[in-house]
Amino acid sequence: MEEANRADAKVSPDTGTESHPRNPECSLRHFACEQNLLSRPDGSASFLQGDTSVLAGVYGPAEVKVSKEIFNKATLEVILRPKIGLPGVAEKSREQLIRNTCEAVVLGALHPRTSITVVLQVVSDAGSLLSCCLNAACMALMDAGVPMRALFCGVSCALDSDGNLVLDPTTKQEKEARAILTFALDSVEQKLLMSTTKGLYSDAELQQCLAAAQAASYHIFHFYRESLQRRYSKS
Repeated sequence: MEEANRADAKVSPDTGTESHPRNPECSLRHFACEQNLLSRPDGSASFLQGDTSVLAGVYGPAEVKVSKEIFNKATLEVILRPKIGLPGVAEKSREQLIRNTCEAVVLGALHPRTSITVVLQVVSDAGSLLSCCLNAACMALMDAGVPMRALFCGVSCALDSDGNLVLDPTTKQEKEARAILTFALDSVEQKLLMSTTKGLYSDAELQQCLAAAQAASYHIFHFYRESLQRRYSKS
């Protein structure tokens, strides 16, 4: 089983914070993130995992339509737009998973009868798209100042025919895998917020993947901290 070990982040002076590329010491692909790059949303972020890239924008808390109003908390919506064409069944399924994750951490009770909308635009998909969307959403929510009880991140795992585990798989690795599992974890105790799976796997392999994802989440949250420190140290 591959393990994600914490690695020192490399800072790019022009494009935000960037981590090291995938290597024997770190089984995740390289990360890059830039916040506050869009003017119209209240918060925005561009997140890159390897060659997978997602742009996220957050609107709100803002006025909500009466038909969607919830009297004791904010209404949270997620819109996922594919790179080409109109959203399909796959996008709608991912929207629901991302919304469930965001609702688990966003303190919507602080802004009742308002709307918080997360818009995600796929720029490129080279594998582990759902986890990249989750990470982009979290960084955009932070940029918008939306109150959350914890941060969250997404980690994807793939199991090949021999039972070998690969973290943050590429498109090729996903096609060759017999099972793909994606987890959303919080930053406080690495608790499971959401999971989705595809393919065949045993209970032991599920626990193995979850443990690997929890270990990898330390690296991702470390990258979050590096990214924010880099941004606010400029001011």
